[in-house]
Amino acid sequence: MPPYIPYHDFFVYLSGFFEVLFGLMIVFKKTRYIGGTGLLFLLIAVFPANIYLFQSYEAQEILNITKSGAFIRLFFQLPLLILAYWHANEKTSHNLDVISSVIFFPTIIYFLTLSN
Repeated sequence: MPPYIPYHDFFVYLSGFFEVLFGLMIVFKKTRYIGGTGLLFLLIAVFPANIYLFQSYEAQEILNITKSGAFIRLFFQLPLLILAYWHANEKTSHNLDVISSVIFFPTIIYFLTLSN
């Protein structure tokens, strides 16, 4: 969390709450648009924290992540944005469907490896 943002713990828990809420909302057709749109805005809102993680050795040390690992996290924001957009749209183009299908599994595999 960048130092210029006050109430770090509050905003970490708040963003986590909305991440789970919007993630659950994309599961159900009735709430998929709101969930996908919410995830889009959330991903944009937390992007400065990912930039800070890449720039700050102290933040990397706290989260036990390397500078290259922090850089990879920055890269994965784009596939996550694409997937959120894909879920937010009832009708998408065939190209977006293919792109989203292709990037889904590598993105999931990457985030599963973070827990190791």
